[in-house]
Order: sequence, then C-alpha cells, then structure tokens
Amino acid sequence: MAAVPGKGTRPTTDKVKESIFNMIGPYFDGGWALDLYAGTGGLGIEALSRGADRAVFVERDHKAFAVVKENVSTCRLDDHAELYRMDAERAIRTLSTRNQKFDLVFLDPPYAQQKIVEEIKMLQELGMLADGAWIVAEHDISDSFPDVIGHCVKDRAAKYGDTAVTVYYYDLEPQD
Repeated sequence: MAAVPGKGTRPTTDKVKESIFNMIGPYFDGGWALDLYAGTGGLGIEALSRGADRAVFVERDHKAFAVVKENVSTCRLDDHAELYRMDAERAIRTLSTRNQKFDLVFLDPPYAQQKIVEEIKMLQELGMLADGAWIVAEHDISDSFPDVIGHCVKDRAAKYGDTAVTVYYYDLEPQD
C-alpha cells in the first residue's frame, strides 16, 4: 500500500490494525464502514477486505487523499468505496443528509487535533450509527475517554507503544 509522503500522516501500524480487527472481528459482519481520517485508507480497506459491503473514506489533505484513491484502486475496491476530500465535521454533516447508517466507524485523527468525543456525539445526534455499530478510536495514550458517550458504551481499550485504541459499541437499549 502506498504511503503519504512527508511526516504529516501517521499510518496505523500493521500490529495495531491487526489488533483492532481481532477486537471487533467476531462481531463485524458486512455493512457500511466510515474511515473518517483515512490517511492512507488502510483501516477502511482492511474493513472491505474483511467483509464490509462499502466504505466511505474521508481525508482533507490533498496528498493523503491522492494516496487513499491510489490504494483503493490498487486493491480493486473502487466499486465498494466512496471518497470525500473534506474535513471530518463537514463530512459528517454532508453524509448525514443521505440517511446512511454506518456499522463500523474509524476515528484516527491527528493526535493533537482529536475531537473524538464530539464526533461520536455528532454521529449519534445525526442518526448515522446502525444499532450495534462499532466505533474504533485511535489516539495518544495520554488521552482518556468516558465509559459512555450517549448510547455508545466503551467495550475495550488497549495500548500499543504511544498509541491507544478505544472501542465503543452503539447500543440503543437502555443501560442498567
């Protein structure tokens, strides 16, 4: 897979990617994936290779966007992918008008600019999560997140060097 030139993009390592899919793999079956900070497109492409029906890739940086496009084409996934070159908040608002619900959402923003809690709230408020959806947030190990964000319940968290992964499950059933 092609990488983004320069140091502005921090691709998810193979070890972290494998761990993510080991965490959600037993529960992940088809549906739509949203790779909100696509970078190279690695997480969304992995979701497609593991059975997602479609993936939406969002990347605002023009160089990274070109790499996502190249990687999707190289993997021959063009018919299963949608690419948007815009920032995350605009993408969420734009995509919400389609009434599409996502089964799997990847949030891997630049660590210094993360708004993960706000984005999870926005995805819920705009009705963009399918019941039973998984949200995977990759972030700096110094960041901590609440156990519950609306109807999203923290399922697990893991650390890999200076990277942490927090996984939320979207459950419309009331919590005890």
